[in-house]
Parts: sequence; structure tokens; C-alpha cells
Amino acid sequence: MSQNMTYDVIIAGAGSIGTPTALYLAQAGLKVLVLEAMASPGQASNKHAIGGVRATHSDPSKIHLCTSSIEIFSTWKETYGDDIDWRSGGYNFVAYTNEIEATLKSLLDRQRELGLNIDWVSKEENLEIVPHLNPEGLRGGTFSPEDGSASPLKACFAFWKHAQAAGADFRFNEKVTGIDVESNKVQGVRTNKGSYSCNIFLNSAGGWSRQISQMVGVDIPIEPDAHEAGITEPVQPMFDTMVVDIRACPGSSNFYFYQHPTGKIIFCLTPEPQLWGNRTQNTSSFLPQSCQRLVDLMPILGNIRVRRTWRGTYPMTPDGNPIIGGVEGLDGYMIGAGTCGQGFMLGPGVGKLLTNAIIGNLNQLEKDCLHRMRYDRAFDRKELLK
Repeated sequence: MSQNMTYDVIIAGAGSIGTPTALYLAQAGLKVLVLEAMASPGQASNKHAIGGVRATHSDPSKIHLCTSSIEIFSTWKETYGDDIDWRSGGYNFVAYTNEIEATLKSLLDRQRELGLNIDWVSKEENLEIVPHLNPEGLRGGTFSPEDGSASPLKACFAFWKHAQAAGADFRFNEKVTGIDVESNKVQGVRTNKGSYSCNIFLNSAGGWSRQISQMVGVDIPIEPDAHEAGITEPVQPMFDTMVVDIRACPGSSNFYFYQHPTGKIIFCLTPEPQLWGNRTQNTSSFLPQSCQRLVDLMPILGNIRVRRTWRGTYPMTPDGNPIIGGVEGLDGYMIGAGTCGQGFMLGPGVGKLLTNAIIGNLNQLEKDCLHRMRYDRAFDRKELLK
């Protein structure tokens, strides 16, 4: 059993949010401990992500946070020396119906006001960006060239490595079993291997964050639901961008795919209805549904072979936006969770935001983000580009 040690911040979860947050807190000079129930970093939702990173959202806080993440990802190799497979291939939300076209166009002015480099492209322009898209019924789409992709596994490992070098302590196979609170102040954390004292406890436990929050009497509306993804054999380079089709089809509410630098096509769909729970077993329905959508959007891929599929979970909130920040009336407890399947792209930006909140160095934009993402909001503002 571990002896009781004191930390400035203890983080639950060494995933897409906990690991970059540990890096930035350690770089700020704080004594940080990360507790992870699994055997190594990024072994829950992070390793199931397909790697897309976009600032193209409808919510202003997510635009700000993901813009921050893109700056971090895109300069990572220059700053730290690690190749995390960053590529600025852009995101292309395609429109095949009047309704989708109207939705995408209605967001453009606000997105541009918030700093996004995004434009509507005509059918002809869209086919120049993604030459093999199905032209039948294509009306055009939005294109944001600064969005991109990176390797979730390489990035999480890089954050972990540099967080350790900065002084953060990581303990794996160690599960949080209790949180000690006295006089409305978090005092410490108990695990299956010991106990620790801290000034701040950060709950970034993804699909398990609700259960951990209940340990301090705070119920947060985060429930995991299952999504599947697949990867094909490599083929010659055809396109760089992530293609997103937000039309609802039988069995799915949207579909997206891109070509990895190795030539493989990586694809994912959002099931309808949602599949609730921390289940990671593959289903028999995913491959026929997703392959039909893939071939409908890009007929040239009709004879490509799928190498494998996998299933991960999205920690969902009712409005599609994360929960970030402290809890009124409970000193020393913070939340960074509920990223709704976008933890990888939000993680570095959220890590910066949480670090600035903890060290007391927030600007007004960051204060506005925390207000919109607070745990006790109404959850009535739906993210339109989930």
C-alpha cells in the first residue's frame, strides 16, 4: 500500500484530457499525480479514436478549445520533437440535401466571427478537394483547411512522456475508490493501493466520470455510448480531408471517413439509436451499414477490403458539449469530462484551460468557456455538428 503523500493536483484518468492536463500543470510547477485504473495511458476511449481534429463546431467554446488543440498538435513536432502524424488535411462537411446545405450555411457567419478559416464550396470545388465523391445530388459543402488529424496513440504517449519529464507522477492499475471531503473541501483520494492528500482533485475519467463524481455527492449527466470504426487495406493516395456526412440514414445519424497517410481509409458512424454502456464488443450490424455509406459517398471504394473494425465509447452529455470546471460549494473538486467522442481533439485545449483555471491565470475568453461548460447548466444548447 502507498504511504499518504500530498500533491497539488490529483487527476483521475490518463487519457485524452488527463494526460495533457498533467503536462501543463507540471510545466507550471505543480506537483501532480495521475491515477489510472488501466495498465498504461490512453487505454480507454483514447485508443479507439480515429484521429480527427477539427475546430469546425457550432458551439463557441468548442471552437476556441479545438483551435487551441490544433495549435498544439500542429506545432508539436517543432516544439517537442515527436512525430505524432499531424496532417492538416481539412474537414469537408458535404451537403446532399437542401436541409443540410441550409444548416451548414447558417453556421458560417458565426464560425468566421469566432476565427474559423471556413468557406462554402460549390459542387465543382468540392469535387476538386475530394475528387472521387459521388457527384449525384452533391450540392457542395463547407471546407475548413486548417483542421486535420493525428495519431491518438502517438499523441497520448508523447503527452505522457513529456508530462513525466516535467515531474508528473503516473500510477497505473490504480483505481479511485473514494474521495475524502471535509467541511466542503476535498482533502484526498483513496485507491485500491493507498491514499493521497491533495489540494485539488480533477475528474477526467471519461466514461467512468459520473461514478467518480457521485463519490463526492455530485451527479453529472455523463453516460457512455458505443461507436464502431473500421480501417481498410492501403490504396493509392486519393484525398487528404476528413469527409463528414451528417445525413441521418437507417441505423445511423452521421458518417465520416478520411484517408490516412499510409493509404488506409478510416471510417466511423454514429449509430441510431444510441448504444448505451461501456461495451467494446463489435456488432454484426456496423460493417454492412458503414460500408454501404462509404460506397454511396465514394463509389470507387466498392472493391476495397476492410482490415479490421473496433468499438469504443463516447462519454455523452445531453447537449453534446463537455463539462469543465469547478463545482460551487465544493472546494478543490474539478471536472474535465463528457467530451462526447471528441476528447482527442478537445484534450490539449481543455488541458490548457484547466491549468489556467487551477493556477488562476484565466483570460475573459476562458472564463466564458468555463461558464458555458459548467456542470449545472441547463444542457439545452445542442451542438449541431456533433
